[in-house]
Amino acid sequence: MIFNRKCKITFICHGATINTEENRFFDNEAFPPLNGTGRVEAEKIANWVNNKGLKIDNIYVSSALRTVQSARIISDICRRDFEIIDTLTSRKSGEWSGLSFKEIELKYPDMLKEYFQNSDNFIPQGAESSGEFNKRINQTINEIINKNINKRLIVVTHSDVIQAAVANALNIPDNSTFKVYIPTGSATQISYFEDFSSLVYSAFKPV
Repeated sequence: MIFNRKCKITFICHGATINTEENRFFDNEAFPPLNGTGRVEAEKIANWVNNKGLKIDNIYVSSALRTVQSARIISDICRRDFEIIDTLTSRKSGEWSGLSFKEIELKYPDMLKEYFQNSDNFIPQGAESSGEFNKRINQTINEIINKNINKRLIVVTHSDVIQAAVANALNIPDNSTFKVYIPTGSATQISYFEDFSSLVYSAFKPV
């Protein structure tokens, strides 16, 4: 049987920031920027893409500062412009935004307990549920694919967006999306076909 691929997307997670290193929930688009480690990670992944000779038809990026900074490094090295897509943003974390798990445990111990017991339905005020977030990301990716039939793309975005993309591609339940490991400065590739998707590789970090 011959499968006709609709689109191939290489998802690239932005480089590290101070919040990533402190393991904080954060959905702020304007802050924080890449730190020194994050800039090195972005340069390494950009050089890997360039040296590997990946065919790139288009580059898309989330509107957050940290993803745009990463995309700009990739764009400069690969000599390809990028387009910002607002709906590629990270999952909204509401009143937990900016807090680490340790701080949440101290400030909202009952809420954190309920979150772990019923992550499908419990969300902090102003946040997105895992199901809502995965649905938003799936819709955005489908829109990108339908605009780029038979093309190869790079999407520079957040770790949780890539987790959602992998979960949607492999039919992983919403409450298990967090089990997909996506580090900063890594590449994950998915091939999209008419009736299914195939994970080619995930969480690759060039040395």
